Amino acid sequence: MVNEVLRGAMYGAQLTEVDLAARLGVEPKTVRNWLRGQVPHPGRRAALARLLEVDQTVLWPALASPVEHPTELVAVYPRRLSISQAMWRDFFASAESQIGVLAYSALFLAEDVRLIRLLGDKAEQGVRVRIALGDPGGHNVDRRGVEEEIGEAMSLKIRNAITLLEPVLAHDQVELRLHDTVLYNSMYWSDDQLLVNQHALGIPAARSPVYRFRGGDDSEMFQSYATSFERIWSLGRSAAVGAGRM
Repeated sequence: MVNEVLRGAMYGAQLTEVDLAARLGVEPKTVRNWLRGQVPHPGRRAALARLLEVDQTVLWPALASPVEHPTELVAVYPRRLSISQAMWRDFFASAESQIGVLAYSALFLAEDVRLIRLLGDKAEQGVRVRIALGDPGGHNVDRRGVEEEIGEAMSLKIRNAITLLEPVLAHDQVELRLHDTVLYNSMYWSDDQLLVNQHALGIPAARSPVYRFRGGDDSEMFQSYATSFERIWSLGRSAAVGAGRM
């Protein structure tokens, strides 16, 4: 089984297999074995975790103390940057009935032309696409800009994202709403899968952890986040195409 968390941590640290091997004094094939699921010996594990700035139990969950593991939690990524754009496209490509995006700007998605095209294709196939972004003039967007020490750039990022989303917003199956809530998490929804990007004071969402959930009959955590998504969606106001230039 491929260790996707390790691969994602390497991507986030901008280290290739060869780079990692050189830093740790091992052969590149050893790093490839780790990526294929082999667990390094304790010394190597500790050095690798320090280099990637990720806890060992995140890279190798089996090392954690025996506790009941929620089966609906299928993956943990140390930071959103660990998830490649190709993985984001695959995530949304799997949707057959609904796609949801809840964030302040989600600019990293809006800037991906291939992803915008994918959302349009999904809408054409009858998939409902809901996008909830922060209200550029809202109090909580201003506050988030202050907390991240980027000021008005937060509002500008949202306006830019809306402009980039305009091609897909023309589809009947796609709706954009603007919210002015304290956003405790960003959420990305594809049918029975949910990516929840944690928010922490003063830390950009791109550098915060992401939990991946898969819904089912007993998916209490999944349903809690889904309920929160629906609550914020109900509080948002509809935004017409062209709102990004308002």
